[in-house]
Amino acid sequence: MGVSFALDGSYSRPADGAVIIAGSPLRLFRLSSVGRSVAEAMERGEPLPAGHHGLTDRLLDAGAIHPRPAAEQLPAQFTAADVTVVVPAFGRLPEFDSRLAIADSSSCRGGNWWEADGTFDGAAVLVVDDGSDPPLSCADQRVRIMRLDHNSGPAAARNAGLAQVRTALVAFVDTDVCMPANWLDPLLAHFSDPRVALVAPRVLSAAGGSPLVDQFEEVHGSLDLGGSPARIAPGTRVSYVPGAAVLCRTEVLLAVGGFDETLRVGEDVDLVWRLDAKSWRCRYEPAVEVFHRARPGVYQWARQRFGYGTSAAPLAARHRGALAPLRISGWSAGVWTLAVLRRPLAAAVVAAGTTVALQRKLRGVPPAAAARLAVSGHLYAGEQIAATLTRVWWPITMVAACLSRRARPVVLAAAMVPAVHEWLRLRPRPGVVRYITMSLADDIAYGAGVWRGCVRKRSATALIPDLTGWPSRRRVNERRSEPKVAPTAG
Repeated sequence: MGVSFALDGSYSRPADGAVIIAGSPLRLFRLSSVGRSVAEAMERGEPLPAGHHGLTDRLLDAGAIHPRPAAEQLPAQFTAADVTVVVPAFGRLPEFDSRLAIADSSSCRGGNWWEADGTFDGAAVLVVDDGSDPPLSCADQRVRIMRLDHNSGPAAARNAGLAQVRTALVAFVDTDVCMPANWLDPLLAHFSDPRVALVAPRVLSAAGGSPLVDQFEEVHGSLDLGGSPARIAPGTRVSYVPGAAVLCRTEVLLAVGGFDETLRVGEDVDLVWRLDAKSWRCRYEPAVEVFHRARPGVYQWARQRFGYGTSAAPLAARHRGALAPLRISGWSAGVWTLAVLRRPLAAAVVAAGTTVALQRKLRGVPPAAAARLAVSGHLYAGEQIAATLTRVWWPITMVAACLSRRARPVVLAAAMVPAVHEWLRLRPRPGVVRYITMSLADDIAYGAGVWRGCVRKRSATALIPDLTGWPSRRRVNERRSEPKVAPTAG
């Protein structure tokens, strides 16, 4: 069976069907007659006509469509025998208990680590002991352990394991991650595309011991990037993936030098962005769900968030423009600035003007569709401004609130409205007060880490917004269907 594709949630083909609007960021694709037949086949789930690769490759690279992960859809070129699982470890091993995987996701969610029947789907397992004292040991003969003399961090441990890998693919799995049985097959299927270098599963949160943290993480896990498949690239809906669980081509990782060992945090983000810069495809595959143990208490959880934030400055220095805390149209910034200054009529005039300007740029798009794009772009910009005010810029926001009465209601709205809206949408187990408190604590801890990293790096790059004019015809403001997750991970 030929490869089939799933349409991204952003996908639309307005009116006469001559264009596709889709992707992350949203892009406009003009279709030839052949392109229309390809689009129609994809939309109906039918076999694609000959000559589809030009269009489908462009749509894949834009995040407008996604390959279906089922093994029967993508011809399997690799099996578990082609995979070596590298587990960086310090201080403790996963609870192998003579078995190497969990049987079902419910056991993972409850925190029952590595205790059910099953194996790592037949893959070899190499544990890299990152200078533990005393040294780690494992009675299971299927687990090979190599030891580093000194603790050098997860990047160095992964690279040491990578150097020993002789299989075509390598999976990196952290000790606090639980892998359900049969987790490999949907990820392996993606490597039928020779341009795919890395595939990552969805990382959900499992119980860590603190009811408050566990309940918050269940719906707001820092490593959970949502339930929609995506390409992974800076500036997109899924701009990074955590290194807690990834599957990669061994030779590609060796060619790019593996993980950056100078980074103690954010080395996984850096790797993905370097692969993307080399034109390799990186895929996020939420059909596979793995589980990451939450921190056992609020203090440890806040320290984790703080640590994630410290990676922003060094990453911003390595990848210019990829880590702006706010990336919106300058026109949208103007609209919201006027609204905050209590100039609603002026804000409405600017918004209307940008809508007309966008309609003129998007030839072939019905005016109503162009208007919806413009409005959604301004609304999305408002969400991002609120998130930035309470997350990365919160020290500036607090000073403004103390010095200006006019700023106080703006700060209060930015802090409360998004959290309340999210609570109403998700209806999580924590009550609304606890949920808002945890959301604010999350933002404050992460933002404090960003500022600490900037001071250490003596650079404010990670604090500077990216304000642009209206995008070109091939790129319009992105409309995201999921909450923003800051692009750093441990």
